[in-house]
Amino acid sequence: MDDEQLAREELSYLLKEFPDLELLASGRNGLEAIKLIENFEPDIVFLDVQMPGLDGFGVIQKLRETDVPLPHFILATAYDQYALEAFRWEALDYLLKPIEKERLEVAVERARKVIAEKAKSVQPELVPQPRTGAQRTKLLVKNSNRNFIVDAQDVIYATIEDGLITVVASGVEGESNYRTIEELQSNLDPDTFWRVHRSFLVNINRIREVIPWFKSSFQLRMDDKKQTEIPVSRVQTKRLRALLKL
Repeated sequence: MDDEQLAREELSYLLKEFPDLELLASGRNGLEAIKLIENFEPDIVFLDVQMPGLDGFGVIQKLRETDVPLPHFILATAYDQYALEAFRWEALDYLLKPIEKERLEVAVERARKVIAEKAKSVQPELVPQPRTGAQRTKLLVKNSNRNFIVDAQDVIYATIEDGLITVVASGVEGESNYRTIEELQSNLDPDTFWRVHRSFLVNINRIREVIPWFKSSFQLRMDDKKQTEIPVSRVQTKRLRALLKL
């Protein structure tokens, strides 16, 4: 990700030489980079050190403050004085611009090895998690200073933003008293509720449509009045393909 369009295009061109790499997106600045990383959860991110608004190190810092799975960062800059700082932030590699194809090959091969080792120890979740305790059949949903009790099976999806969980059910939408999506999920039937994205928990029985989206990913159109479209994270896309034989 780079603030200079020509540099981004040049890097994109060079990356096409690696058929096992899929370019998911490119961003123009640090804030856009964070949004793209949150949405796509990539394995590797090429990140320019100098970007408007928020530099590359600021992007890494902001992501560390969230629960987003951190990618492997390969930093790029025209100035070599940032090299030590790059490795202090645990960057996988550090490239000087203009980026040479041979040097890029070294960085990509290093990334391949690290990702392969990680894949050996962490397998994607393809089956529901076992039940860890009693599952709740009723949930409290707050709306306009009123407390509604809804059947868990009537919940269509839940989402979290700025630390606030919103529950969307068949007859009501409102705030949940749970603090995290993980806490809410642990109290619901794991065969029914699926964490498709770090910010979304969905009732698999209320999925209306699976929509092909950008770069081999998918969105779920839910069975609520707004027919909300929810992104499926890259990791959970593997599970979706396995479950639905996509």
